[in-house]
Amino acid sequence: MEGLTALVLRLLEENAVLREQNAALRDEVARLKGGSGRPSLKPGASSGMDKATAPSAGHKPGKRRRRGSTKAKLVIHEERTLEAAEPRGGRFKGYAGFVVQDLLIRPHVTNFRRECWQTADGRTVMAPLPEGIDGHFGPELRRFVLAQYHQGQVTVPRLVTLLSAIGIAISKRQVVRLLIDGKGRFVEEAHEVLRTGLEAAGWVTVDDTGARHEARNGFCTQIGNDRFAWFATTGSKSRLNFLELLRAGHGDYVINAEALAYMRSRSLAGPLIAMLAEQDDKQFADRAAWQAHLERLAITTLKVTPDPVRIATEGALWGSVKAHGLLRDTVIVSDDAGQFNVGRHGLCWVHAERLVHKLDTFTDKTRAAQQRTRRLIWRFYGDLKAYRRDPTPQRRAALRARLDRIFRRRTGFAALDGLLKRLHANKDELLVVLDRPEVPLHTNGSENDIRCQVTKRRISGATRSDIGRDCRDAFLGLMKTCAKQRISFWDYLGDRLRVPDAPDVPPLQNLVRQIPSTA
Repeated sequence: MEGLTALVLRLLEENAVLREQNAALRDEVARLKGGSGRPSLKPGASSGMDKATAPSAGHKPGKRRRRGSTKAKLVIHEERTLEAAEPRGGRFKGYAGFVVQDLLIRPHVTNFRRECWQTADGRTVMAPLPEGIDGHFGPELRRFVLAQYHQGQVTVPRLVTLLSAIGIAISKRQVVRLLIDGKGRFVEEAHEVLRTGLEAAGWVTVDDTGARHEARNGFCTQIGNDRFAWFATTGSKSRLNFLELLRAGHGDYVINAEALAYMRSRSLAGPLIAMLAEQDDKQFADRAAWQAHLERLAITTLKVTPDPVRIATEGALWGSVKAHGLLRDTVIVSDDAGQFNVGRHGLCWVHAERLVHKLDTFTDKTRAAQQRTRRLIWRFYGDLKAYRRDPTPQRRAALRARLDRIFRRRTGFAALDGLLKRLHANKDELLVVLDRPEVPLHTNGSENDIRCQVTKRRISGATRSDIGRDCRDAFLGLMKTCAKQRISFWDYLGDRLRVPDAPDVPPLQNLVRQIPSTA
C-alpha cells in the first residue's frame, strides 16, 4: 500500500506538470492566432510573506496622521482682489483668502528676428539663438513631450493628437524626433549613473522581463538599489549578456587575477587557464580583438564541456568589471535566475518561499506539510528582518542553526522534501544578510522598478531602432533614479533642456555617490 501511495503521488505530480505544460502550449497557440491567452498571475503573489512580517507602523490606533497644509507647499503666482457690495452700516474686516490651482496650457510661438551682418571678407555673421533653443520646437515643448511619453506613458499617436488639439502644428515624425534625436547626453548620463552605482553600492538587486525590439523578442534587465535604477534591453538573458551589462558601457576584455579565479570557479580546464595567464596580452579593446586572441590560442577549436570559449569570455568580462573598479564588495541579490549568479551573490527570500507556496498538493497530508513549512519560513523570515535592525553574534549563530533545522526536515511529501533540500544547498546565499545586515532580503525594489518597462511594453509595443531602444531605457532609468533621489523628473528635464527659470539639478551620478546605499 505504501508503494502504491508513493506511485500515485508521483503520477499526480507528473500529471500536474504535464497539465501546466499543456496550458502553456495552448496559450502560445492562442497568442500566435492573435489572442491574449491566460492572464499572467504570479503564483506567489498572494503569499504576503513580506507584508505579514513587517513591523507595525508605530502610531496609535484611532489617530490619523494629518496631511499638513497644502497652501504652505504652493508658490502664489498672482494675487487678485475681489470686491463685495458694501452693506449699509457694515464694517470692513479685511480679506478672506481662497487659493485656486490652475494650469496654463496654450501655444506660444516666437519669431526670432536675427540680425545678419556681412564681414569685409564676405562671411555672414548672424545673431545666436537663446540658450535652450534647438530646432523649431522650444525647450518647454520638448520637456512636455518627454515627460508625457516616459512618465505619463502616453503613446506617440495620442501625443500628436493632444498637441494638435492644443494648437501645436506637429507631425508624428516630428514627435519621434523630439523623443530620440540629440539625446545622447541622456544615454551617457544613464551610463554614468550605473558606473557610479556599481562603484559605490554595497548591494544591488537585479531582475529582467520580456521586451520587443525590431520585431524580435528580447529581454530588459534592471540593475539598481535604493539610490539608482538602470535598464538595458538586449536579445539575450544569458550570464554572458549580464556580465557585458555590468561593464557599464566599457567594451574591453581583461585577463587578471579576478578573471582567472572566475574561470577556475566555472571549471575551465587548468591548462587553458595557465595558457591564458602566460600570454603577454592581458587587455583587449573589443570583442573582435578578444575573439582573435582565442583563435590564435586555438581555444575556439575545442569541443568540450563546459564550452571553453564561453567560460573564458565570461572570465574576461568579469576581469573587465573588476579592472574598472566596479562591484568591489557589492552583493548582487536576485531571484535565483542562473544568469545573475556572479560575484558575491544573495537570494530573494520571497521567491524562495514562493516555490513552496506554488507546490501542487493532492492530499490533506501534503497540504498540511506545505502549510506547516510555510509557517516556519515566515517566522524565520520575520526574525531575519529583526536581525537586520539589531544584529548580534549570538543571534547570527542561532539563525544559522535554525535554518538547518527548517530545511533539513523530512515531511513525507516528496516534492516538498526535494525542494527544501535544494534550498538548503543555497544556505550561504540565503543568509548573506547575517554578514551584511544592510543587504535586503528580497528583490521587491527591482520588481517595482521594472513595472514601468512592462507598462511601456504593453502600451507602446516594440522599439524599431537602436537609438529608440536606448532612449527608452535611459529615460526610464533616469526617471526612476530621480524618484529615488526625491527629485522631480519635470525639474530634471527642465534643467537638462535649459528651460528658462528651471531649478538646477546636479548630475545624478553625483547624488548617487554622496550617500552610501542602505536597505
